[in-house]
Amino acid sequence: MIYCVEDDAGIRELVVYTLQNTGMEARGLEDGSALFAALREKKPQLILLDIMLPGEDGITILRRLRETQDTAAIPVILLTAKNTEYDKVVGLDSGADDYVAKPFGMMELVARIRAVLRRTQTEPGGGEEARLLVAGDICVDERAHSVFVGEQEVQLTLKEYQLLCLLMKNRGAVLTRDVLLENIWGYGNESETRTVDVHIRTLRQKLGAAGSMIETVRGVGYRMGEHA
Repeated sequence: MIYCVEDDAGIRELVVYTLQNTGMEARGLEDGSALFAALREKKPQLILLDIMLPGEDGITILRRLRETQDTAAIPVILLTAKNTEYDKVVGLDSGADDYVAKPFGMMELVARIRAVLRRTQTEPGGGEEARLLVAGDICVDERAHSVFVGEQEVQLTLKEYQLLCLLMKNRGAVLTRDVLLENIWGYGNESETRTVDVHIRTLRQKLGAAGSMIETVRGVGYRMGEHA
């Protein structure tokens, strides 16, 4: 199930119609109140969230989602007419997993959704290969989809979790921004590398002192280092 939170009825109905005709289950919701009511009934696989909404705006709603344990890991793609770097950074800093500016093509939107869902559905943790990943004080339990720094559990968004796992599994190797974009977001685009930087910054902040293990290799990318 995908929830599309959009106050413009025409756009909302078109998105829902397109998703349903590409084999996805979708439901349209007009504002934040309708979204939180729907969340009490059923948790979706993904939320498409417009920023410019009546009442609570999309950024405020996104922050509420990320601060609540039951909804913190639900992937969120922001849909908005705003396309400045500032708006994009604010959205990503607030925990968005992707960002699509209006006007957007329906097939592009479907591709972005499928990329996120593909990674959600194939997230390590359900098979025999699931294991603990450890780097310094950071411990990731892939089966439980949980992250601990010392004895303190840390709540990460889906993209932050995937970035951390990828860096830990390739410890010592330098991963370029393009490689991270391709593996985590499903596409490579030099103009989108700011997305990687924002997610790395918020990941470091959430990990506290242990976040210093994620090293910046300037002009190249990132790696999980050896120090704590």
